[in-house]
Amino acid sequence: MNILFIMYDQLRFDYLSCAGHPYLQTPNFDRVAAQGVRFTNAYVQSPVCGGSRMCFYTGRYASSHGAHWNGFPLRVGEMTMGDHLRNSGMSCWLIGKTHMKADVVGMERLGLSTDSIIGARQAECGFDTWIRDDGLWGHGPDGFYDEKRSPYNAYLNSKGYESENPWADFANAGVDGEDVASGWIFKNADKPANIMEQDSETPWLTTKTLEFIDQMDGKEPWLAHVSYIKPHWPYIVPAPYHNMFDASHVSPATRHEVELENPHPVFGAYQGNKIALAFQKEEVRQKVIPAYMGLIKQCDHQLGRLLDHLEDTGRLQDTMIVLTSDHGDYLGDHWLGEKDLFHDPSAKVPMIIYDPRAHADATRGTTCDALVESIDLAATFVEAAGGKVADHILEGRSLMPWLKGERPEWREYAISEYDYSATPQAMQLGLEPRDARLFMVFDGRYKLMHAEGGFRPMLFDLETDPEEFYDLAKGDSHKAEVDRLYGHLAKWGLRMSQRVTKSEDDIKAMRGRSLRRGILPFLADGTEVDEELLSKYRGKVKQKFVE
Repeated sequence: MNILFIMYDQLRFDYLSCAGHPYLQTPNFDRVAAQGVRFTNAYVQSPVCGGSRMCFYTGRYASSHGAHWNGFPLRVGEMTMGDHLRNSGMSCWLIGKTHMKADVVGMERLGLSTDSIIGARQAECGFDTWIRDDGLWGHGPDGFYDEKRSPYNAYLNSKGYESENPWADFANAGVDGEDVASGWIFKNADKPANIMEQDSETPWLTTKTLEFIDQMDGKEPWLAHVSYIKPHWPYIVPAPYHNMFDASHVSPATRHEVELENPHPVFGAYQGNKIALAFQKEEVRQKVIPAYMGLIKQCDHQLGRLLDHLEDTGRLQDTMIVLTSDHGDYLGDHWLGEKDLFHDPSAKVPMIIYDPRAHADATRGTTCDALVESIDLAATFVEAAGGKVADHILEGRSLMPWLKGERPEWREYAISEYDYSATPQAMQLGLEPRDARLFMVFDGRYKLMHAEGGFRPMLFDLETDPEEFYDLAKGDSHKAEVDRLYGHLAKWGLRMSQRVTKSEDDIKAMRGRSLRRGILPFLADGTEVDEELLSKYRGKVKQKFVE
């Protein structure tokens, strides 16, 4: 069996028709949901691109692997799903984005070159690379935001888009008279991108994926991580998607004046950043959200291309399909833009899994409300590939029991972490980098946010307040719930997370082994050892003196 692991960047959990969006129809996402299981309570372990993706790829919490934020290197030697899957006889390929930052210093220390297989995998988050394009080719006075080569820009140049950076000048820009209407500027979001639709980013990556599938036919089982940059900003999309939606399709922002009253200091700092201030303007939301929906609609159409090809070639019967996102997008909810904090629009993601095998027949077209973490996918893939989950390394839990219709004992709470030490908000709050850290504990009803640096927590009751408006930690009325959730956080903090070189079975096999290898320390009179072993020990000593 093969695995098609598709990730969309910044796709909200509720912007799919199968999740109940009132205007946006996503028939191909729905098509996968109708054949598989849609997990309705899936949370990322860090609500920012880099940290979240490293959790997906390692199957470990951010504080375990250490690559908390964009541009934080994943330390050399950290095992990823590619390492685990290759141990099970499955290759692991990247098609698109990872946001991986290589541990160059660590690689140099160990003499690892990116020209070697192991060095290349270390630099690409454990994947073999079919094509990597992280998809943010912004260019400023000091050069490109991303210093790597852009295969997509090279493709656009080959198609006649003449520019040093056609990603910015064509794929993510419209036209305003004779001027470029940059997609970075929200007022341009309703303009069609100045590019043929088939040359835009999402169709381009879909074509690369189809090429991969065809060329891997008949080879070893594979996992393909197909990672789209969209619907991540810049919020601009080519025709015909640019005007499929308008302001009448923009739902009111989920926000309340009470959230502005004495907000938690970290929450307040984010309410005042540039992206939040922009999305607090209704005219911005009414320009941007239709474009965001158009980008999702294009993603859905391209998913249809993949599904049709798998069906037409008979591969749908032997390919697991996983659809998810690295985090959501506030879009003005809670007076915020982008992601970063732990409200559901940011930290909750879509997750749909189709398993073609007969053992999943009973769950087709169903939903699962269990608390799922993004790190569960790595363990799921290992089990799907027929391997044994290395649970001393992988901190997530396989979702295969849920796919089979079983009801396993499951986690009591989900955890997410956010290291915002490199952000303007940390500077505004006067925090040292080590103190600019947030933690979420969610038990399915109550959601606690803990902030290092001496701040009070935040608390929401999603049963009585599903919109997460009322911070119950402003007073003492819910101290018992706060204490209980802090107990969960303390228990999680005591987990075994760094003993990755010895499994439980390895350690059990070591117990008592030294007595069978001739080391007999601390004996009072010899009776502590069984007679057979002691006689052998005495015999060897006697023989030595005889000689």
